[in-house]
Amino acid sequence: MQVPTDDEIRALHERLAPTREAFEAVHTHCVVVCRIAEQFLPRAGVDAALVRAGCLLHDIGVYRLYDETGTLDHATYLRHGVLGHELLGELGFPEVLRRFCSHHTGTGLTREDVAARSLPIPPGDYLADTAEEELVMYADKFHSKKSPPVFLTAGTYLPSVRRFGEDKAARFADMVRRYGEPDLSALSAAYGHAIV
Repeated sequence: MQVPTDDEIRALHERLAPTREAFEAVHTHCVVVCRIAEQFLPRAGVDAALVRAGCLLHDIGVYRLYDETGTLDHATYLRHGVLGHELLGELGFPEVLRRFCSHHTGTGLTREDVAARSLPIPPGDYLADTAEEELVMYADKFHSKKSPPVFLTAGTYLPSVRRFGEDKAARFADMVRRYGEPDLSALSAAYGHAIV
């Protein structure tokens, strides 16, 4: 499999984004997540090129949640992962890249989570199955596209994931133990996003 380059992925974002603002929000977030993931690469033992592409593609489905006026549908935002998976499939991307979209939400969603919470996605397990998927999922937890965008520490993210169950909190705590926490100070200064 040939992994797409950063420039190819950026061009895809530019083509799919309905507005410049949408591009700036989504693509910038993906680049930030990539920069966070890079901090973990030396101790993660993963395919760095695949992680990089996964980070840059993981939120591509968000573009399908914007309407013609450029307004984001926050009510069904959870769908962005499966929408990205579908979108990359339509564009001929292999499953290994498509899964970064559908398998990065929270610390993973199980079929039981989908049913118990009546989530607006097809029934199924959306868990990270590879080290690369897990690393993209983990790095994503440290930055939010909310307005204005912010960086999150592990201590900030943990209570929010705990709302979905102690198993989710334990899974996140395990990733913190294995990968450590990223240095967010330089990224905060570079992007002008506060650390909360």
